[in-house]
Amino acid sequence: MKKTSISFLLPLFIFMASSAAFAQNSLDSMLPVRGFCIAAPTPPGLDSFVTFINKELTPRKVNTLILRVDYNYQYTSHPELRDSIALSKADVKKIVAACRTNGIQVIPQVNLLGHQSWANKTSNLLLKYPQFDETPHVKMPEKYVWPNADSLYCKSYCPLHPGVHKVVFALIDEICDAFETDAFHAGMDEVFYIGDARCPRCGGKDKAELFAGEVTRIHDHLAASWKKLWIWGDRLIDGYTTGLGMWEASHNNTHRAIDMIPKDVVICDWHYERPDKTAVYFAMKGFDVVTCPWRSPSIAVSQLNDMISFRHGSTPEMKSRFRGMVQTVWSGANGFLKGFYGNTAETSAGNAPWDCFRVLYQEISKLP
Repeated sequence: MKKTSISFLLPLFIFMASSAAFAQNSLDSMLPVRGFCIAAPTPPGLDSFVTFINKELTPRKVNTLILRVDYNYQYTSHPELRDSIALSKADVKKIVAACRTNGIQVIPQVNLLGHQSWANKTSNLLLKYPQFDETPHVKMPEKYVWPNADSLYCKSYCPLHPGVHKVVFALIDEICDAFETDAFHAGMDEVFYIGDARCPRCGGKDKAELFAGEVTRIHDHLAASWKKLWIWGDRLIDGYTTGLGMWEASHNNTHRAIDMIPKDVVICDWHYERPDKTAVYFAMKGFDVVTCPWRSPSIAVSQLNDMISFRHGSTPEMKSRFRGMVQTVWSGANGFLKGFYGNTAETSAGNAPWDCFRVLYQEISKLP
């Protein structure tokens, strides 16, 4: 009797497995990249974050996790750059194991070029290596306000300083090895300080060429070990012509770099207030592109529908460049998890990153 039951059920098991595989293949064809981008957890929040990977990202079929690590790692190549509380190699391996088990590609990020400070605090690279500062004459304020007389948003390092790449490339290599990954995200968004007139190396040089040169250096370093570079796309858009402004696009002439950088760089195209269709621009320039929402569910759904439409209605040459969606979170992992699980007094009115994440992936789950 037992053998009869097993032989009866076996075709059912095969059918169910085949159906699941077909559904996964169909989703991969419709939306190859289904991503989530967030700051890497600190050690106290590591286990909760791994649980989030297993219980929340995986059931939603997230297949790409961009982790903003920066200096939240116990680097051995440059231990002076570690945060005071930072992930150990063993901590990172817990994340790697969870992602591997669940078929998720993990992509670590270290902000390069721009975002070397925030508000009134200098980040670790320029704190320990002040000689790399593109604008050393701009002093960090005791209290940060915007706008300000120095047009200070975030500091940048000088891309032409002869010592900077030895340091940052060591960080790239170490963090990629720790996460066992073949991709790295260099940030490179919102670069306001570049080619400063008072920089003895960059002053007077073409800002687009400077930006493109730095992207290309990082790209070539990664390509030497068969790794792919991802960056944010805002500096490659003309903020004046498009009307997108100085945050989501460039007001300092870096946009022409789009025609100077390698075409296999993956572009993360972010727009948070409107579903601007600049993904088409990047794809037409020959780049793979993902669209990145933040906190507005309605905008995220529009962007998702656009991405599907772009893939469906494009030539074969263009279709493959529209890669998918990446939900972005611009808070710490711990704060996001509190909001996601309702353990915060903060009221979101349905317009927080965790709301956007839920709605976006609910819509993705409806895809055939």
